[in-house]
Amino acid sequence: MYHPSETSRTPRRQLILVAAAGAALALSGPLWAQAAWPSKPLRIVVPFSPGGTTDLLARVLAPELSQALGQPVVIENKGGAGGNIGADTVAKASPDGYTLLMGTVGTHGINKSLYSKLSYDPQKDFAPITLVAGVPNVMIMNTQRAKELGIQSVPDFVRYAKAHPGQLNMASSGNGTSIHLAGELFKSRTGIFMAHIPYKGSGPAMKDMLGAQMDVMFDNLPSAMPHIQSGSLKAFAVTSAARTPSLPDLPTVAEAGPLPGFEASSWFGLLAPAGTPPEIVNRLQQETAKALGTPAIKERLLALGAMPGGNTPAAFAQLIDAEIKKWAGVVKASGARVD
Repeated sequence: MYHPSETSRTPRRQLILVAAAGAALALSGPLWAQAAWPSKPLRIVVPFSPGGTTDLLARVLAPELSQALGQPVVIENKGGAGGNIGADTVAKASPDGYTLLMGTVGTHGINKSLYSKLSYDPQKDFAPITLVAGVPNVMIMNTQRAKELGIQSVPDFVRYAKAHPGQLNMASSGNGTSIHLAGELFKSRTGIFMAHIPYKGSGPAMKDMLGAQMDVMFDNLPSAMPHIQSGSLKAFAVTSAARTPSLPDLPTVAEAGPLPGFEASSWFGLLAPAGTPPEIVNRLQQETAKALGTPAIKERLLALGAMPGGNTPAAFAQLIDAEIKKWAGVVKASGARVD
């Protein structure tokens, strides 16, 4: 039998159910957003040209992240101004987890002190995700060029440079990079003069090193390693505080100089624009750490002279803060400055 009271109760039940469902969705908003991400391809901006260590590490990591996240991860090289152009691009990107930066000790450690005007703040404008790898730099020359000049060691190099002031040139991946600053520190500590020739990345600089158009470079070890192993480049020393397991017989600059206390190593890490949801940052950190911990990736990086990272966002943020303070002193001592 039809009862008007039943029809009046039914809409009330429906309204209650709809209201309850809406409240549940509101409470689970962040989880809902996390479940929906990623729904399209991600891009990792490499702030240097292809061929250098920053580019190499990004391309090692991208397929692993793509598989873990179920979306393509595209590498976009945006070089120039010591990494500042690419870093600024990401700093101003939407904080939605789809645009990331493969930052470096240059973009997030050195440049704040080196550049009088920086278009981004390495601490305020980014959400650190994780350290990807730490690597030493290595002092290299074209093997044939070194032989012609009679340079087979760090002391040989210093003696030649002092006897021929201004006749040697020094390549780098750009103003403000660790490659540049390691060379500036070496010049300052040894009292030699070399003309600095900045490139838009390690790749183009390496091309001219292999062609003997550049005399010396303090390159990141991973990008130089294949050419050292082939014999095309002569390695004199690594710039780290300790020798690298990848080349255990190669001395440090501190040992070979001898230049006690000399250290100018590099690191590379993944960052997102400030304001990126913590759930996305944490997911990216977890997937990156998993990838870096796999035997295949770990062995590949170690063979190149890189030490895999994978630390937490908080630990990476602390590293960036400490590196900015450390390099401020190095920049001041070296006298390097970019306007």
